[in-house]
Amino acid sequence: MLSQYKNIQVSVDGSKEADLAFSKAVAIAKRNNATLEILHVIDTRSFQNVSSFDSAMVEQVSKDAEKRMKDYQARAAKAGVTDSHYSIEFGSPKTIIARDFPEKHNIDLIVVGATGLNAVERLLIGSVTEYVTRTSKCDVLVCRAEEIADALEK
Repeated sequence: MLSQYKNIQVSVDGSKEADLAFSKAVAIAKRNNATLEILHVIDTRSFQNVSSFDSAMVEQVSKDAEKRMKDYQARAAKAGVTDSHYSIEFGSPKTIIARDFPEKHNIDLIVVGATGLNAVERLLIGSVTEYVTRTSKCDVLVCRAEEIADALEK
């Protein structure tokens, strides 16, 4: 018997891969009449290199993220998803996407885009997608954009 998902998490960051993952998550949520949790994680490590911590910068990043999340939520509603929510979290994307958020929201499917990192970046800092697939306690769907995969092969 096929699984029917009730609580679907899609992690978005504004990239093409995340946008594809969002579209697929919307289709799955609609098909399963599931709740769609749209998640954006602001990586606090990106602020560590700023010599003088500027709260205005954090506020601007938060405002931009909220606007993007409202747009995603409106797209989900327009596509026919009747129950969607968005969350903006601060911290380590790996642990929030793979463990913290799914446990707090009883997630049974995580939808993520394939990594946008090159081989050197994956080696040095690791891929969020790879970490999520390795450590998550629920099903994970990794979405790959065909045109992106074709471009990498050339």
